[in-house]
Amino acid sequence: MTIRKEFLMPKFAKRMDNLKASEIRELLALTADPSIISFAGGLPAAELFPIDKWIEASNKVMKNNGAAALQYGPTDGYARLREHCVTRMEKVGCKDVKPEDIQILSGSQQGLDFVPRIFIDPGDYIVVESPTYLGALNAFKAYEPRFLQVALDEDGMILEDLEKQLKSHDNVKFIYVISDFQNPSGKTWTLERRKGLIELANKYDVMILEDNPYGELRFEGEIQPSLRSLDTENRVIFMGTFSKIFSPGIRVGWFNAAPKVLEKFNMVKQGADLQTSTTTQMILSQFLDDNDLEAHIDKIIEVYGKRKNVMVDAMKKYFPEKVTYTNPEGGLFLWVTLPEGLNARDIAVKAIEKKVAFVPGGAFYPDSPEENHFRLNYSCMPEDKIEEGIKRLGEVLHEVVK
Repeated sequence: MTIRKEFLMPKFAKRMDNLKASEIRELLALTADPSIISFAGGLPAAELFPIDKWIEASNKVMKNNGAAALQYGPTDGYARLREHCVTRMEKVGCKDVKPEDIQILSGSQQGLDFVPRIFIDPGDYIVVESPTYLGALNAFKAYEPRFLQVALDEDGMILEDLEKQLKSHDNVKFIYVISDFQNPSGKTWTLERRKGLIELANKYDVMILEDNPYGELRFEGEIQPSLRSLDTENRVIFMGTFSKIFSPGIRVGWFNAAPKVLEKFNMVKQGADLQTSTTTQMILSQFLDDNDLEAHIDKIIEVYGKRKNVMVDAMKKYFPEKVTYTNPEGGLFLWVTLPEGLNARDIAVKAIEKKVAFVPGGAFYPDSPEENHFRLNYSCMPEDKIEEGIKRLGEVLHEVVK
């Protein structure tokens, strides 16, 4: 049978109008050319993946418990892995978490889909940092919320502006934040701002969604407690992931929140995919039983810290003085600000011609984008390539910044 494709008119849901292809994914497609030095993605350094040790863990699981690993498992997750997630929670200051307080996810990105599914009716408000993580915006938009943007300064979200938004809008369902080494800005909230956010959430009866993919990747400075560890009324929903401290390919994250929220999460998880892969959970648990994850994270921190310093030093050398940028104490990203009137999307086109790529900043705003910013990633590029890429980018910037 021949299908005449020109007559096929799928009747998509109206909410699909709110979604657009990720600008990051489109740029990554462009940068498949190996001659392009790409600062566009958010990829961990592949050379640090402990492949041999993963193979050992996989072989051990399949030899000793293969039938269970290939079978269905509980929706809330493999028990031993939940114990390991408790250890990760302790690292960010949460001392009273129990394994039954953990829900395993198929990557923390799944949590960014589940939270609005649970809390958002069309037209409800979500407060976000300005700028914020593009992947979260795309996940949220499927549920037709309205967004309230609150700007960041060097200490985190500006709480006076947040309170104005909370005072003047009903139906604010949650505040979404990345308080450690934020994507895209690289900024980290101070303890004072964290405590202030908790106070405002309590005052205005609003949930907080704390996305913490980078919190353990600190190169320097003082570790700040997670918002969840400061929570006084069980308002914080905490999401963690193994993507940045181990591997994104295994697609394993976790979620910790109040029991009533966990119940809803479990119901939604059943409907979405029944469970996260039993095989992957058991192999990851075996790997964590047999190996020192802290030592592995220390190795990641050492490499990323050096790469960040190389990037910042090169920017000081090659960028025009009118171009400013953050200097993060951890994470994967830094944020560049151009003089007013310049558009980073236009500059990105010129940069590709010079065989260097970045993500224009306008993609990180739900509304009224600020186009004179862009994001750079330093985690997955060797130091000599970082130096060369920043030199090329500096040449482009000197052409347009007067």
